[in-house]
Amino acid sequence: MTEKTQSVVIERTLDAPIDLVWEMWTEAEHFAAWYGPMGAKIPTATMDVTPGGGRFICMEMDGPQGAMQMFFTGEYLEIDPKTHLVYTEAMADADGNELAPEAMGMPAGTPMTTRVIVDLHDLGGSTRMVMTHEGVPADSPGAQGWAMAIDKLEARLAG
Repeated sequence: MTEKTQSVVIERTLDAPIDLVWEMWTEAEHFAAWYGPMGAKIPTATMDVTPGGGRFICMEMDGPQGAMQMFFTGEYLEIDPKTHLVYTEAMADADGNELAPEAMGMPAGTPMTTRVIVDLHDLGGSTRMVMTHEGVPADSPGAQGWAMAIDKLEARLAG
């Protein structure tokens, strides 16, 4: 990524042990329970959390024309258990084939593949989380979606 790349950065102190926060990011059933903006459902979350392992996410949302699905694919690049996770993300079709952002109505120049970096810091019973999504502007709908998702993550950890 270049210096000009815009990123979403969300920092939170979560009232949960680092092991549980790590599971929320790396176990499909937990990830599917909180990922996405309010109102989104994740009917499919396939995650091979190993270096070079793939991921495939289907997100369903109700829109003005009824239910719609969005698909995301990616690859795990770096894994330092319980503290550091890096994966790529790209829009995809239902078969996991990457799609150009312009084909999905995104502005020209939107990167085909972005990177998500999750750093966790053990605070002795709570966890400091820093999530960075490189290639997604901080003032974009994607950033708003991440903020809602992290709110859902906090609620799941609390409940």
